[in-house]
Amino acid sequence: MSGAPIDFYFDFASPYAYLASARIDALAGRWGRVVRWRPILLGAVFKISGGMPNLNKPLQGDYLRHDVPRCARLWGVPLHQPLPAPFPSLAASRAFYWLDQAGGEHSPAALARALFHAHWAEGRDMALPENVLDVAASLGLDRDAVEAGIAETAVKDRLRVETETAISRGVFGAPFFVVDGEPFWGADRMDQIEEWLRRGGW
Repeated sequence: MSGAPIDFYFDFASPYAYLASARIDALAGRWGRVVRWRPILLGAVFKISGGMPNLNKPLQGDYLRHDVPRCARLWGVPLHQPLPAPFPSLAASRAFYWLDQAGGEHSPAALARALFHAHWAEGRDMALPENVLDVAASLGLDRDAVEAGIAETAVKDRLRVETETAISRGVFGAPFFVVDGEPFWGADRMDQIEEWLRRGGW
C-alpha cells in the first residue's frame, strides 16, 4: 500500500455523507492513513450523472427517511428527527475552502465535522450563511473574516474547480471515496474500504 491520503468527496446536503463523515477518520487512522476532505456541489455533479434520490421524491423519499435513521442507529451516529431537508451548501462549502486556503491552526476537517453535526444532528439550517458563521465562530474562527472569505472570488473558484475535478475523476454522488486510485461510492461501502486496506486490494 502506498499510504496515500484517502480522498473523501462529499456535499454537506447529503445525509449519507454526514454518516460517513462521523466514521471516516477513525477508519483511515486504523490503517495509518489520513483523509483529504473535499466538499463538492452535487447539483453540478447531477447535471452530468442524471441525479440521485432525495427526500422530496415520491417513494424514494419514504425509503430515505427510513434508511438514514436505520444506518445512524447501526453506526451510533446522532441524527435529528425529522430529517432536515437537503439544502444548498454553498456557504458551508466555501467556508471550508476559505479556511483551507487561509491556513493557520484551525482544521478545515474540524469545521466540516461541526457543520455536518449542526445540520444533521442538531437540525440547524446550514443553508443560512449566518448559521455557518455561528458554527465557525464556535470553533474560534473570526466571524467577520469567514464572512468576507466566503465571498472571495478565489474561494468560489476553488469550489467550482474541486467539483469539476471530482467529476473528471468519476465522482457521481456522495459520499465518494478514492483509495489508492480505487473508487468507492456510499457510506455502506466503508466496510469494504476497510477490507481493501486490510488486504491491500483484491
